Amino acid sequence: MHNNIDKLILAALDEDISYGDITTDSIVRTQVRGEAYLLCKQDGVIAGLHVFERVFSLLDDDMKFEFNFQEGDYIRKGDIIGKVEGSKRAILSGERTALNYLQRMSGIATHTRKVVKMLEGTGIKLLDTRKTTPNNRIFEKYAVKVGGGRNHRFNLFDGILIKDNHIAAAGGIREAVRMVKENTPFTHKIEVEVENIDMLKEALEAKADIIMLDNMSLSDMREAVKIVSGRALIECSGNITAENIISFNDIGVDYISSGALTYSSSILDLSLKLRQDRSFL
Repeated sequence: MHNNIDKLILAALDEDISYGDITTDSIVRTQVRGEAYLLCKQDGVIAGLHVFERVFSLLDDDMKFEFNFQEGDYIRKGDIIGKVEGSKRAILSGERTALNYLQRMSGIATHTRKVVKMLEGTGIKLLDTRKTTPNNRIFEKYAVKVGGGRNHRFNLFDGILIKDNHIAAAGGIREAVRMVKENTPFTHKIEVEVENIDMLKEALEAKADIIMLDNMSLSDMREAVKIVSGRALIECSGNITAENIISFNDIGVDYISSGALTYSSSILDLSLKLRQDRSFL
């Protein structure tokens, strides 16, 4: 995991302290150690503790951590999540970057957990999308999993999804599916995005493995499920949020994908407080 995220974390640290931290360097003029406590200021699901740790460890490999909660635990306002012990310079300089990751990831996990609970008992699996913050996809999709959701493809090499513009480029669904089958291993499932019943029928005739019902009305989705009748897996997508997802519970789809899990999640309010003493100088 470290190999995948270190370069991203280092880039985030460079963004914040590329030429040093003039405030911290002015106040903490020697290498002294201190403790800081991670506090919960809002109820939610904690996600990204290992990323939080790694931010500080990249600044000082002698940092120590103690956590009172584990990934995916539900935390409440006032909880002490854990503590960081080590270089005061590293704590002060890395605080914002570490909290940015932890708050963002915990916010996504919290939002995802809420939506997953709304689908309990339906058999529908909740998926994320590629609508993620540039260079933060690995963190955001991980947070979705911590919240109980599932990951759709991670990147363009991760799965076949024939979308509207692919269909336009190929000249039709049948031709797009044919071209993909000719150029990819037979072990790959083929998903086709459709916007109406005619496109759905064409995708079925082309023997798509998964059909995405994109921005279709609820009545059209119900008709689509009847037409498919188990011949393909069905995913629905398009402006699906926590506010309207209950409307999709009884349609009969296998998956619901929602970009809102990542692009509309608020951060979880967390804080890092350095223990006060007189040993700075």
